[in-house]
Amino acid sequence: MSVPMTSETSSIRMNPPVFYFAAIFILIFGVVVICMPVEAGKWLLAAQNWAANTVGWYYMLAMTLYLIFVVVTALSGYGKIKLGADHDEPEFSYLSWAGMLFAAGISITLFFFCVSEPLTHMLNPPQGPAGNAEAARQGMQLLFLHWGLHGWGVFAFVGMALAYFAYRHNLPLALRSALYPLIGKRINGPIGYAVDGFGIIATVFGLGADMGFGVLHLNSGLDYLFGMPHTQWVQVGLITLMMGAAILVAIAGVDKGVRVMSDINMLLACALLLFVLFAGPTQHLLNTLVQNIGDYLGALPTKSFDVYAYDKPSDWLGGWTVFYWAWWIAWSPFVGLFIARISRGRTIREFVFGVLLIPLGFTLAWMSIFGNSAIDQVLNHGMVALGQSAIDDPSRTLYLLLETYPWSKTVIAVTVFISFVFFVTSADSGTVVLSTLSARGNNADEDGPKWLRVFWGAMTALITSALLFSGSIDALKSAVVLTSLPFSLILLLMMWGLHKAFYLESQKQIAQMHSLAPVSASRRGRGGWRQRLSQAVHFPSRDEVYRFMDSTVRPAIEEVSAVFREKGLNVVTQPDPANDNVSLEIGHGEEHPFIYQVQMRGYFTPSFARGGFGKKEQLRNRRYYRAEVHLSEGSQDYDLTGYTKEQIINDILDQYERHMQFLHLVR
Repeated sequence: MSVPMTSETSSIRMNPPVFYFAAIFILIFGVVVICMPVEAGKWLLAAQNWAANTVGWYYMLAMTLYLIFVVVTALSGYGKIKLGADHDEPEFSYLSWAGMLFAAGISITLFFFCVSEPLTHMLNPPQGPAGNAEAARQGMQLLFLHWGLHGWGVFAFVGMALAYFAYRHNLPLALRSALYPLIGKRINGPIGYAVDGFGIIATVFGLGADMGFGVLHLNSGLDYLFGMPHTQWVQVGLITLMMGAAILVAIAGVDKGVRVMSDINMLLACALLLFVLFAGPTQHLLNTLVQNIGDYLGALPTKSFDVYAYDKPSDWLGGWTVFYWAWWIAWSPFVGLFIARISRGRTIREFVFGVLLIPLGFTLAWMSIFGNSAIDQVLNHGMVALGQSAIDDPSRTLYLLLETYPWSKTVIAVTVFISFVFFVTSADSGTVVLSTLSARGNNADEDGPKWLRVFWGAMTALITSALLFSGSIDALKSAVVLTSLPFSLILLLMMWGLHKAFYLESQKQIAQMHSLAPVSASRRGRGGWRQRLSQAVHFPSRDEVYRFMDSTVRPAIEEVSAVFREKGLNVVTQPDPANDNVSLEIGHGEEHPFIYQVQMRGYFTPSFARGGFGKKEQLRNRRYYRAEVHLSEGSQDYDLTGYTKEQIINDILDQYERHMQFLHLVR
């Protein structure tokens, strides 16, 4: 796997093909649905039924394949590959990283579905008699399936692809980068831009569904507390209010305040979970949690492929499992980008198992405790109205359950507050991600322009309002299933590209081991032993290394480039004084180009090397610099400082011969 160089500047700007493709589609869809809500609702429902009956099996296979791919990759030799250059270290400690993954697992939809879904499965099961203990057990099994490993598997897959190509191969932090092993530089053409466009469309509808469920949930809570009417126009007002708050946060950049608010919110969510656990039938809830986990893991292989082919036709699969799989797919660019951003420097193995297991534990505990509390009320305490509410008005069901607990008014008020903050933070993060996906010229750690955040926030609000007007929950589900379908195919292509990239990287490592001209030969010829010893204990300043690169490295690269051009090869050199590096790229037609780059990197000087200096000299020289060699896969962890021009040319040729050996192996 190799990376093309680009002359694009680092200024962030809108990517017109991606932006206009996605924006026009979303705008037309929103306007049509708003102008013809009843007809649009019927079309969406008919389309969802078609999708469930026609491609339901495909969604089941695709989601299972995503999960199998990430697990097998993590357990294979590829699991040792870093999401970044080989020398990169994780930016965050394990504890901080785990905390952020934990935060990624919390969404306002946990409140909407944690009670209503298991009760609905119990009272309207896909198989067997309804309303008994066995139906309740099956309902929790299905709840765990929908919120379990499959969803986090697709998140891990997209996050792994984004981080691998952006941080290890310096490609754009965009979905199209995963297709580079398949189509090369054409990722920066119509095919690549279409991939990013479909990713944005799926993300907007996925966020729209999340916002829609969240608004229904909040409206019911405010109705309970203050008598706010439960109408569509009230919901549009809530969408406008909360999305407006999210947009203001996104453009103001008040990261510290939002982070503090999110931390407080997570503590309140955990407190609410513990309250429900210990104020309810604690022993029963712990028992059912253990049994639910066992039932889920035991049935996971069969349920992953269960399309109820031998049962009478129904819309249950399309309304639940197929919808969930489409929803997870639609959310994957959003969550995938977040977890990619916080995981640079981690190996694929620790990344995959961290993403799969850390958020999953909290999610399943939340679902089990709330779900079994509701089931206990219906089965053992005769609370029939609670079960009926799950079917007729699921947005109210959680509040009806909390009514049965002590201090119910206060608990419900806290729940509404938690839901509101989750809504704002999710919408804020979503607009930032959408702006990043529709921008170009940014590096992997920069977000898109602020005006794009405003635009995508408005588009998401438009889609959410339109879908609520055209049929409420059913319309939300239908739109997600339809818009996720093309993007699910793109994910399969991304999987192919990622697998090919891993294979090419393994072949490059084999080529390096079997090269006839080992790189170490160039390094052994750096003068006599006294010169080598002096060089080993010397920690040069930035100016010294900069002068070395200007006087020795750059002339060496220019000289060898001229000879390669004489041989008829396509050679590009890119001196970049602003970023303290100089690069050489040699093209080989459709084959992978050879890339050799020397970067100046700074490090803290070891304390023993500063011991003989005075305090003033220590402070001035506390950092030293190296002229490090980088290939397409990242830093090679050796320093050219002190090499002669001839030795640098030999080093370039050594690496080039290894690259030719690599092309021989993969041809």
